[in-house]
Amino acid sequence: MKLTALPCLCADVFEETGEIRTGGEAMNFAVHASKFDGIDVRLVGIIGKDRFGEAILEALSDKKIEKHIRVDERRATANNRIYLTPSGDRYFKEDSWNGEILDNFTINEEERKIIATSDAVFVHFWASCFREIVELKKEFGFKLAVDFDVYRDFADMERFAPFIDFFMISGEEDLLHYFREFSEKYGGLFNMSLGENGSVTYFNGKEYRVKAKPVDRVVDTTGCGDSYHAGFVCSYLLCSDIEKAMLKGSELAAETLGHYGGF
Repeated sequence: MKLTALPCLCADVFEETGEIRTGGEAMNFAVHASKFDGIDVRLVGIIGKDRFGEAILEALSDKKIEKHIRVDERRATANNRIYLTPSGDRYFKEDSWNGEILDNFTINEEERKIIATSDAVFVHFWASCFREIVELKKEFGFKLAVDFDVYRDFADMERFAPFIDFFMISGEEDLLHYFREFSEKYGGLFNMSLGENGSVTYFNGKEYRVKAKPVDRVVDTTGCGDSYHAGFVCSYLLCSDIEKAMLKGSELAAETLGHYGGF
């Protein structure tokens, strides 16, 4: 089974220490998806010709991932500058994020062929190519997994519901009724992560609920959602068991909470 993730690859840069941790929604998802036997992972994205891009390629060098990564020498690799308080807590400034290289990312012909031959595609709602991916879904019929993150315009989201197989969001209990209603009208899996309160999925109006896997100590929440989504999507693609897929997502999320970075 061929699964393609795109397009966000980025670097978290700790200004005080100079440490670089690589990630981004697509990269985190792809790395965790590559752990599944029976899933051939392809990663599509773009980097600059700089130390951040080099760090991303190095981090991917030993992963079982087919890489289709463009290099744009005109722009910096997407990066997020992280600052530390005297006690070690992280914080960001208004200009911490530099993602210009991703702002106008569109699918080229080679990438179109990769996506067209995919059995499943993962993309983030905020990606500039999101609507292109939806149109390709209509044309080629692959399974489409979309992370809507903390977006809250449910009327706008519903426009895409007929075309999405894995409709995922980070939310709260009082928002679950939207997903229940969506699932009564559309055929996808509507999954909401509730952090330490676990996760809920609706399918054909039926609710599936799984507790979060306990962790001894939370080290870093970076990439926790991406790892959950990879476990949920890949497990379901292989076994078509909703609860089992949610449990796998919780397992990978708990693992991610135990270390710095998304993987």
